[in-house]
Amino acid sequence: MTRPAPATVAGPAGSAPASAPGPALVRRRLARILGLVALLVVVLLAVGASLFLGSRAIDLSAVIAALTGHSADATEQMVVLDLRVPRTVIGLVAGASLGLAGALMQGLTRNPLADPGLLGVNAGASLAVVVAIAVFGVGAPSGYVWFAFLGAALAAVIVYAVASGRNGPTPLSLTLAGAAVTAVLTSVITLVLLRDLDTLAQYRFWSVGSLVARDLGTVPPLLPFLVVGAILALLLGRSLNGLALGDDVARGLGQRVGLTRAVAGIAIILLCGSATSLAGPLVFVGLVVSHVARRIVGPDYRWILAYSIPLGAILLVLADTVGRLIAQPAELEAGIVVAIIGAPLLIVLVRRDRAVIR
Repeated sequence: MTRPAPATVAGPAGSAPASAPGPALVRRRLARILGLVALLVVVLLAVGASLFLGSRAIDLSAVIAALTGHSADATEQMVVLDLRVPRTVIGLVAGASLGLAGALMQGLTRNPLADPGLLGVNAGASLAVVVAIAVFGVGAPSGYVWFAFLGAALAAVIVYAVASGRNGPTPLSLTLAGAAVTAVLTSVITLVLLRDLDTLAQYRFWSVGSLVARDLGTVPPLLPFLVVGAILALLLGRSLNGLALGDDVARGLGQRVGLTRAVAGIAIILLCGSATSLAGPLVFVGLVVSHVARRIVGPDYRWILAYSIPLGAILLVLADTVGRLIAQPAELEAGIVVAIIGAPLLIVLVRRDRAVIR
């Protein structure tokens, strides 16, 4: 007597096992991978534009010679190595971090207008920089880094604590707590600046979100925080897909909602605190990037988070490059250029009634 063959469940074509991905799914996954590769190529092009273009015209051969240490012109070598390289590297790091953090915030709060400013990160970093200038006499942007990082982290922790109820924070409570803490901290900043014009003169340059005069030496100490934050964020993609269905559904699927929000909060603090301390309180980067990523790959946060990293880097580096070119011989700060791009998007979102906190 022969044993019957094990039953198989027909797939979409009628013969493939149920567990095998269909051709459409394979094509979609391949397209997303290729899209990610294409974005990495665009990142390289943006880096090249940042190094080769600026208010001072430098030949391509001269830029390459400066990068390789064989430049015959000391001024050109200084412009490339001491000015353009640091702002390019910091633009890449800060842009990628803010893009990833923005996507993570939108998934965590289920708020399409979520931005690093939502959880009081920018306000906390700004207040810490004001204290550094007014109380401790710190006068260089490189000296603001750890103050800004600490202020951003403390503000985010306060918001999370205020929003936490009996069952943990909800999207609505996080949004309201973030708005309240931001309002309080902003009022304190304004009070200090109005009473101390010297502090205002130093603070306004940092607060506009500029990559100029940033010290490349501030990046390595923050890299461990950025790497840990990025890893945590990317690991949360599947959990954010569950949260998008609602807390009750996510719990029904076996997901630990409180743990997910706690880990996401840590990742946001690490990413936003580091990026804000490097480049200042940039707005709209996370907002713009996450919506562009969602338009490309759909609602799957595993891909939204992955796409947000190169998109954020591209946006900030190109914004800094454009700012050097459109107002010559002066420059527009990267934060202003990003705001010019992000403000219309914000208006469109509001007019389409997409800014609904569920």
